[in-house]
Amino acid sequence: MNWSVIFEPETLALYGEGLIVTLQLTLYSLSVGALLALLCALALVSPRAWLRWPAQTFTYFMRGTPLLIQVYLIYYGVAQLEWVQAHWDDVWPWTHFKEPFFCTLLSFALNTAAYTAETLAGSIRETSKGEVEAARAMGMGPWQLMRRIVLPSAIRRMLPAYGNEVVMMLHSSSLASTVPALLDLTGAASRVYADFFLPFEAYLFAAAIYLCITFALLGCSKLLERRFLGYLAPRKH
Repeated sequence: MNWSVIFEPETLALYGEGLIVTLQLTLYSLSVGALLALLCALALVSPRAWLRWPAQTFTYFMRGTPLLIQVYLIYYGVAQLEWVQAHWDDVWPWTHFKEPFFCTLLSFALNTAAYTAETLAGSIRETSKGEVEAARAMGMGPWQLMRRIVLPSAIRRMLPAYGNEVVMMLHSSSLASTVPALLDLTGAASRVYADFFLPFEAYLFAAAIYLCITFALLGCSKLLERRFLGYLAPRKH
């Protein structure tokens, strides 16, 4: 193995550029996806069918198809439509579809939104009936009950599952390397492999970086669980 090439300044700079893109894609997609997931989860638990059915269709499609296919559908599908390309320069949001980063971010955000929405909706449905009845007895309306009682409780209980979703989103961001003109961490490793024909060194170094980020994310997740779910832990006598 020839590790000296990996630690050359030019190679490290390439990995650094890819790392920044990977972190940006992960952070932005999780942020946008969390907002979309909240709206979708509220629709999933709504008693109104005209809200619930579109949300169910969305989550069913996004969870039932591979993320790579979704990336292709947006970047090679929607972004390549003649109508979209004709309005690249004058109509929002089509102006962003000429950017590989935006197309990739959109597909990632929609994907994580679907998984997070189903997780949050499940937590909402499992909210203790005693909490709900106590809030209603105090005169809270439906939206006040959802905002002050149900959502905070559901979000706390979904933290362990959401921690796994964050890690999965980080790993899924490696699919950005399939989009031309977008250099993420995996794409940087592929370029090093192509330039120096060092497959083990290039991809092992990228794997080590992913592993470090994963451990950091899991550590943060554990701290949040300890902070917000500590009351559920068995008490020591």
